Amino acid sequence: MKRSAAKRWLIEGMVQGVGFRFFVQHKAAALGLSGWARNLSDGRVEVYATGDEERLADLAAALHMGPHMARVRSVEEQDAAIEKLAGFAIR
Repeated sequence: MKRSAAKRWLIEGMVQGVGFRFFVQHKAAALGLSGWARNLSDGRVEVYATGDEERLADLAAALHMGPHMARVRSVEEQDAAIEKLAGFAIR
């Protein structure tokens, strides 16, 4: 049986104004993950996702790359509490 988990990431670099949140939404939906992505006032993007651990790892790998125009400098990953969410939203 697949184990569910939740993760929270803080992505730093040139990640706002380059379609990063839409990239994350598309990737997470394709992986069957629920959660959200939002811009932070300090220029970072925060991502929360819940689902199968393997698929969360796939999303984490994508966050290190980002969309074509993004320049990811660092990705901080934390375990998070599992929230009941439907779909993946941009906040």
